[in-house]
Amino acid sequence: MNTIVNDLASKQCRPCEGGVPPLSPAQAAALAERLDGWELADRQIAKTFRFSNYYQTMAFVNAIAWISHREDHHPDLSVGYSACRVEYTTHAIGGLSENDFICAAKIDALSRI
Repeated sequence: MNTIVNDLASKQCRPCEGGVPPLSPAQAAALAERLDGWELADRQIAKTFRFSNYYQTMAFVNAIAWISHREDHHPDLSVGYSACRVEYTTHAIGGLSENDFICAAKIDALSRI
């Protein structure tokens, strides 16, 4: 695993209730480069993970739920038989925050187990 990704994955999300600006496009692009295969859009990052069967997909979704609970930062998920699309944005600020990238790095680490 990339040591830079380990750096993000080792961080903890900070509470975000709004009142701070979202990351600039340049800041978001720099953090996106530290992730593996996440798509960067205007106000979100997203990645689709593929699996062999429904059981593996649901185990992954449940692990994401556990990470989300611990970090108190929750993605939008689209779940199918053998795929899960994960989308992060920080709704309270209407864009991306470092929390989105921290959680994405944690999910990347999880997907490698």
